[in-house]
Amino acid sequence: QVQLVESGGGLVQAGGSLRLSCAASGSIFSINYMRWYRQAPGNERELVASFISGGVTNYADSVNGRFIISRDNAKNTVFLQMNSLKPEDTAVYYCNAKILPRIGGWADYWGQGTQVTVSS
Repeated sequence: QVQLVESGGGLVQAGGSLRLSCAASGSIFSINYMRWYRQAPGNERELVASFISGGVTNYADSVNGRFIISRDNAKNTVFLQMNSLKPEDTAVYYCNAKILPRIGGWADYWGQGTQVTVSS
């Protein structure tokens, strides 16, 4: 059974920084991509950053230059370093990964979400 567990959310003032972590655990054979999404109240879930196998990274325009995604392959963990935070970054942040478990086929997995609140 594969699980994604996020941590690192919280309350921060505008201009501050937070670092989110997402650890994948369970019977994992391989991980393709690991991504961060966010969803603010009343908004659709949006893709924030992606780390694709091979080291390719992509960012939403709204966070490019402020957020950095990184991955520790040995620990099946992805991080999101969020700098120069703005009130509009306030949302629940979700980890998403495409994982091949030791039994079964490739599948998409989601974490439970972690709240990030940026005060003005």
